[in-house]
Amino acid sequence: MKIQESGENYLETILILGGREGFVRSVDVASELGFTKASVSRAMGILRAAGYIDMPKNGTISLTEEGYQKASKVYERHRVTTDFLRRLGVSAETAEKDACRIEHVISEEAFEAMRAQVTARG
Repeated sequence: MKIQESGENYLETILILGGREGFVRSVDVASELGFTKASVSRAMGILRAAGYIDMPKNGTISLTEEGYQKASKVYERHRVTTDFLRRLGVSAETAEKDACRIEHVISEEAFEAMRAQVTARG
């Protein structure tokens, strides 16, 4: 299932928070993204229905295998794009903001070329 940019951002945030905190709750996602709990709750329902996350009764959020794969792909695009832009001389703040938008729309061909440049330069 294809999800929108906002869904990809939620998945990426769940991945990052899970790695940093060990567990993720809706309130953590809301705090990290600066969204209301209601907005996050609605988004989590959509992601759960799509099979990207699990939310047992204890309130924690975990990525399914499909959700993990999608989140990892988006996060890799974010990291590589940020690094690529920084190497071009873009400020860290601007590189982060731009990478967050670019990661959702860049073609596979362009991304692979950027990754090759970033990897080649170490």
